[in-house]
Amino acid sequence: MRFWAREKSSMSSSRKVVELFYDVVSPYSWLAFEVLCRYRNVWNIELKFKPAYLAGVMHGSGNRPPGMVPNKFHYMTTDLKRLSNYFGVHLSPPSNAFEAMFEKGTLNAMRFVTAVAEKEKEGDMLVERVSRELWKRIWSTDQDITQPASLTEAGLKAGLSANVVKEILSLSKSQPIKDKLKSVTQEALEYKVSAFNLHLCTLCLAHQKIFVVEKYNKMSLHIFPPFLQCFGFPFIVCQVNGKAKVFFGSDRFELMAYFMGNYNGLGIY
Repeated sequence: MRFWAREKSSMSSSRKVVELFYDVVSPYSWLAFEVLCRYRNVWNIELKFKPAYLAGVMHGSGNRPPGMVPNKFHYMTTDLKRLSNYFGVHLSPPSNAFEAMFEKGTLNAMRFVTAVAEKEKEGDMLVERVSRELWKRIWSTDQDITQPASLTEAGLKAGLSANVVKEILSLSKSQPIKDKLKSVTQEALEYKVSAFNLHLCTLCLAHQKIFVVEKYNKMSLHIFPPFLQCFGFPFIVCQVNGKAKVFFGSDRFELMAYFMGNYNGLGIY
């Protein structure tokens, strides 16, 4: 899968940073994760992983997971099959998705990933590998990610030594790591980009060009909040020369490429 890939020369020297806020409970986050990993060199972006806790975002934003809405849940199962084939990610829902997502949850898993990030300090290579192994367990091979033995196996498959995994497991139970996960989750909730300064637009993709078909310069504060804020994952923050734009979901890559100066239509790269 190759698309939206040729850089515009005017943007080639821009500093582009992309932050991905995610939780391994979210299959759509996995899709966004893999696509961004594939395109970080093509788009010349600095990709930063921000492991967070989706349940905390849902609670803080007042949102409901799609799995809690019957019609959305049924659609999601069909949608994920199509997206799995399209993106080339072997994604297969667990046998009891409700139990895996809402009863078992991913608090221990995300603390584990947070501990990996804290241990790694510089770079995200280990965070990337461990996150991918956890996604594989829950969303590909229908395995547990809540127990220490499960996290140990994921860490070992990601290339960590047994001693390092043991150290990370211990670290994941510490108060600083618990606080760090809360902090990054809160960071997502508090990330604000002015809706008015962005000149919100309705965008239409047609004939390999983007047209602005409608622009809202005035909006009622009683109807629309003045800021775009996080309400779920994947939550993606794109910064070009310090100017941030936010995107939600695993189906906004064309717009991301356009805003970062990497869009060249819907043709093959």
